[in-house]
Amino acid sequence: MNNETTTLISLKEAMKRVDHKLQVLEAQFRELDFTKDNLMQKFERHSKTLANQAAQDEMWTAVRALEFTSMELNILYSYVIEVLICLHTRVLEKLPDLVRGLPTLASVLRRKVKNERIRVVWDSILEECGLQEGDITALCTFFIAHGNKAEHYTDKARQTYIRDITFLITNMVKNQALQDSLLRAVQVIEKGKAVRTPEEQKSPLKESIPPVKN
Repeated sequence: MNNETTTLISLKEAMKRVDHKLQVLEAQFRELDFTKDNLMQKFERHSKTLANQAAQDEMWTAVRALEFTSMELNILYSYVIEVLICLHTRVLEKLPDLVRGLPTLASVLRRKVKNERIRVVWDSILEECGLQEGDITALCTFFIAHGNKAEHYTDKARQTYIRDITFLITNMVKNQALQDSLLRAVQVIEKGKAVRTPEEQKSPLKESIPPVKN
C-alpha cells in the first residue's frame, strides 16, 4: 500500500471522526435548545403567575381599604351582587342542560377552565355585557371582602339614598381597576351594558342585555 493510499484512508477516517463529533455536537445543541425553550416557558409561566398574584394582592388591598359608610357599602354591594347573579342566570339560560352542575357562579368560574363549552358561553356573555375577566375578578373580590356584612338595597332604595353613584365611586375608589369595574357594574344594571372606550375594547360588542331592575 503506497503512501497516497494510506494518507487517503487516514483522511477518510479523520473525516468520519469529525463528522461523528459534529453529529454529537448537533444533538447536544438540540438538547440545549429544548432545555432552553422549556426553561423559558417555565419562566414565562412563573412570571405570569407572579404578575397575577401581585395584581390580586393589589386588588384585595384596594377593596379592603375602601372607606364607605354602611349605607354606601350596601349600595355598591347591591350593584355587585346583582351583576354576579345576572351573569350566573344568563349562563344557565344558555346551558339549560347543565343547570344542576352549575349551582353557583363560583362553579361556573371553576368549570369553565376545563370545559370549552362553558368557557365559550361565559366569554360571549361577558362580551354582551361589556365586561372582561378583570372586572369579574374585581367584583368577586369585593363580594368576598364585604358580602358577609353588606345588605342588598333595591333599586328604589338606592335612588333614594344616593342620587349619583358614579360620582361616589370616582371620588372614593382610588384603585383605577377597581373603580372601572364598579362603574361598569353600575352601567350593566342601570343600562344593560357597560360602555368601554375604544382602547379598552378587545372585540366588537354584541347585543346588550336587558337592565336588571327590582
